[in-house]
Amino acid sequence: MKKIVLTLSMVIALSFASFAQKFAYVDTEYILGQIPEYKSAQAELDKISIQWQKEIEAKYAEIDKMYKAYQAEQILLTDDMKKKREADIIAKEKDAKDVQKQRFGVDGELFKKRQELVKPIQDKVYNAIKAVAEKGAYSIIFDKSSDLTMLYASSKLDKSDDVLTQLGYKGGSGTKTGGTSGGTTSPNKK
Repeated sequence: MKKIVLTLSMVIALSFASFAQKFAYVDTEYILGQIPEYKSAQAELDKISIQWQKEIEAKYAEIDKMYKAYQAEQILLTDDMKKKREADIIAKEKDAKDVQKQRFGVDGELFKKRQELVKPIQDKVYNAIKAVAEKGAYSIIFDKSSDLTMLYASSKLDKSDDVLTQLGYKGGSGTKTGGTSGGTTSPNKK
């Protein structure tokens, strides 16, 4: 009997402890969208990406031109000349793929540039979120813009503007809307 009472009292105590926790959420897309440094970093990344994409497209256009010329002249070429032309085309194609991987690959130059430009801003945002959580005694702060599904979130729990204020930006610009209900990930996308 004592074990049952003890177990029951522990379960009740744990359930009350879980109700005492404070929760909040932020919308990092909204926060980052309000930071001018982030916008300029994104613009620079887009500019670099477009430039590199044009460079790669030019390489593939050159390969296509070489291949069409080879097809047109193929009947006039000797076997040795055909092999050399084919090898040249294959080498150019390999070079284009290598450049594409170097620029846009998993650890490519675009990834490194993004780390260089965006990561410091994201780190500042994370530290501001942490400061808001500690100041408000929140146990958990969710990110509304991630893959987390929020079926309902009261606007009272949205601490995005508090994070912007912590970062030194004016929060509450009027672009955030009230609570969300229904939908999935981010029902109130801007």
